[in-house]
Amino acid sequence: MRRVSIVQGENAIVVEPGVVVSTLLGSCVAACLYDPVAKVGGMNHFLLGEPGADHRVSAGDMQRYGVHAMELLINGMMARGAMRHRLRAHVYGGGNIVSGLGGIGTANATFARRFMADEGIEIAHSDLGGTSARKVEFLPHEGKSRCTRVADHVPERPPVPVALPPVGGELELF
Repeated sequence: MRRVSIVQGENAIVVEPGVVVSTLLGSCVAACLYDPVAKVGGMNHFLLGEPGADHRVSAGDMQRYGVHAMELLINGMMARGAMRHRLRAHVYGGGNIVSGLGGIGTANATFARRFMADEGIEIAHSDLGGTSARKVEFLPHEGKSRCTRVADHVPERPPVPVALPPVGGELELF
């Protein structure tokens, strides 16, 4: 099985069987879309839902925003035979991982749900919100996904033994 990994601002569109697309998410969201008839699917990974009205974004940074990333994914899939009205979605991520960042994850999850509703794309499965990071794997040709939550905390390391000086002998003070 061939594996394609994506990161923030990227997407992958697949038409052949035996390919898994994967990503790691924190507050970001990944949308996995597929057309069950055309057997075309893809995944994106976006950092934020949409820029603020007063926020200037360079053309190179637009794909990090869900509003642009979703259109890139949908248009790329349609170019390979998918039909917009048949698209189904699995959406993941949107965790509030770092408390100091506010509700970025919640805002991203809200954007993803609203986008799908506005576009008439059925969400077949979702795992959004919470405080956990996630690993997402998607088989676009089959329209199947798996989401694994990453542990909320890093396990503690066992203590490292410290060598003690030998007992006995003389001690000289200076």
